[in-house]
Amino acid sequence: MKKISFIHAADLHLDSPMVGLKHLPPNIFTRVKESTFTALKKVTEAAINHQVDFVIIAGDLFDGEDRSLRAQSRFRIEMLKLAEEGIPVYVIHGNHDHLNGTWVHLDLPSNVHVFNSEVETKVLHTKNGDIVNLYGFSYPTRHVYDRKIDDYIKKDGADFHIGILHGNVSAGVEHDNYAPFSISDLHQKDFDYWALGHIHKRAVLSETPPIIYPGNIQGRNKKETGVKGIYHITLTDLDKEMNFLETSDIIWEEIMIDAASAKNFLEVLHLCQTTINSVRREQKGTLLSLFLKNIQLMDEREQRSVKGELLELLLEEEKEEESFVWVVDLTMVKGQEIDKEKLKSDANFFAELFQTVDHYDNVETALSPLYEHQLGRKYIAHLSTAEQKELVNKAEKLLIDLLYQS
Repeated sequence: MKKISFIHAADLHLDSPMVGLKHLPPNIFTRVKESTFTALKKVTEAAINHQVDFVIIAGDLFDGEDRSLRAQSRFRIEMLKLAEEGIPVYVIHGNHDHLNGTWVHLDLPSNVHVFNSEVETKVLHTKNGDIVNLYGFSYPTRHVYDRKIDDYIKKDGADFHIGILHGNVSAGVEHDNYAPFSISDLHQKDFDYWALGHIHKRAVLSETPPIIYPGNIQGRNKKETGVKGIYHITLTDLDKEMNFLETSDIIWEEIMIDAASAKNFLEVLHLCQTTINSVRREQKGTLLSLFLKNIQLMDEREQRSVKGELLELLLEEEKEEESFVWVVDLTMVKGQEIDKEKLKSDANFFAELFQTVDHYDNVETALSPLYEHQLGRKYIAHLSTAEQKELVNKAEKLLIDLLYQS
């Protein structure tokens, strides 16, 4: 029976800058900065422990086109570990680490096979005598909007055919439409597996054949919540096995606490501590965005303490904790939804405000000072349509809150 086993990883983003986290205690900040490298080590450990035939990395190994020497060196060390075990690695570069960047080049060991800028086929003869055709390409520049999927042509003579593609499903709206494709496009190619990259949220788009986004190996900001990892795949003539393996060392979480039952500050504190302990994971760090709603303490001094001292108390016990839960955001939320129709009837001003928000289309212009700033241009990605809408909605809620307070 024909059988192969491999690891599918994507979007390593090694040495990601982790913007906005310098306020963390030094030991926690260091661990967060190291988290992408810690996750990479777990990728190689999984490949060795499962004695796979090969490893696939489907784009964005590095976080930027300049590819820091630190990131290249750490990646090279892990590839050498796989070389010692006789495990080949098949790599494509994506929009973040495209081939047109400028960097000081460190040679990779001979077991690492990098696809060039046009779709090509690499042939692997496994230790068991099976033949695998792997198809893929690396981004020549940051922006690839062509339908590269049309260039994936199945070639005879292999037992298994695997496509590697860093791109976006055509119907997607949350990401730039790089190397667009549809699920039916992939089905028509008649491959045995599609190893996708680019989308940081894990998704199985199809099971027959398997078409999978493993997501990134380590969450890097509050939008990338939950466990991150890779897939260990086993394919045979007749069956398949797809196992998700966790690699993230730091996990981002977001939780809403309803504090309506709390009668005093101590009870609010206890609610928060209970929640923090409920998300604590052994030997892992957690960065938590905490939202508190329906806080209605009778004592005004205690109400002020919630806003002023609660966060400090929650963080005090976490500084030396290996399995820390660090609250990076503590937000007080009004319990009730905004009744726009009532506000419109109360004052014409609100009707005009909501109409302006509904038809606001100058987000890019409003954000242009950030994109034009030297640091902003380097670290802030252009927002998708969905992200722009979310930003406008948040601005609307903030305006209404400020009007209430005044």
